[in-house]
Amino acid sequence: MNSFGRIFRIQIFGESHGDFVGILIDGCPAGVPLSPEIFQEDLMRRRGGLQKGTTPRAEDDIPLLKTGVFAGKTTGAPITILFENKNTRSADYEKTREIPRPGHADFVAQQKFGGYEDYRGGGHFSGRLTACLVAAGVVAKQLVGSVAITATLQEVGGEASIEKGIEKAMARQDSVGGIIECVVKGLPIGLGEPFFDSVESLLSHAIFSIPAVRGIEFGTGFAAARMFGSEHNDSLVAADGTTATNHAGGVVGGLTNGNALTFRVAIKPTSSTPQQQKSLNTTTGEQTIFAVKGRHDLCIALRVPVVVEAVTAIVLTDLLMLEQRIGRINQ
Repeated sequence: MNSFGRIFRIQIFGESHGDFVGILIDGCPAGVPLSPEIFQEDLMRRRGGLQKGTTPRAEDDIPLLKTGVFAGKTTGAPITILFENKNTRSADYEKTREIPRPGHADFVAQQKFGGYEDYRGGGHFSGRLTACLVAAGVVAKQLVGSVAITATLQEVGGEASIEKGIEKAMARQDSVGGIIECVVKGLPIGLGEPFFDSVESLLSHAIFSIPAVRGIEFGTGFAAARMFGSEHNDSLVAADGTTATNHAGGVVGGLTNGNALTFRVAIKPTSSTPQQQKSLNTTTGEQTIFAVKGRHDLCIALRVPVVVEAVTAIVLTDLLMLEQRIGRINQ
């Protein structure tokens, strides 16, 4: 439900406008250096209000390390990290009780939880909780050693120029999506399992936990369907697994093959758009025209690359621990 992983296991909790959002990390080795300062670089990359096209809501995002850390290092016990919610405007969401936002979880959440869910700011469905994923990713990045994980925004609103894509959204007073590419270098051969626990399966599972993700493709992805086998096959050139091309994206048979693990993620336009839209008024039973109020990202994709890095690090840390490449005491 709200947990993921087998040895390096995380559990996420909290709501967008509650007192806190947080993450519980179990299985982290003892002796890993951990302090609030270590988290700041990645948390700043995710933070809103710092660049054009992101929400004006700006939280301090100071990680409160409540358990599992002593004298600046992990103890081997579960780590609890909290983030306070201070910059909230809950009144902006009163209308969503009657008129759920198209494309958002408002309606399905109300149906599933019988109206008991915290609807403010999207509640437990909010992108606010990605701060928790980033925090867990910071811990995971401490464990993967020389493995380098880099996610970059490739396009916004169909434009290779990020600035042009944002200008398009602003001119139309609407939201836009984007595409993020993630490249992982330095992985050993053989991480993952065939079928259900393939590297692609586990990464896809984790990536789709990020709000607004609509698709993922590895290597050549859907373009492979338009290639000949002789074109798509990656020819081995060295005993370390190096191939002449990397159409497979670093994964064959569900296992890492020693080449760069490469995948792309599609991020949808933010559901909360300034444009007038139609939705069902659940009180009257009739469709009505309305506009979403409040503070929202014109392009949530701007803030997602660091979240993609985080969940990738979480998955790879778990796989490395399963292969006993990471011990229970940090050396």
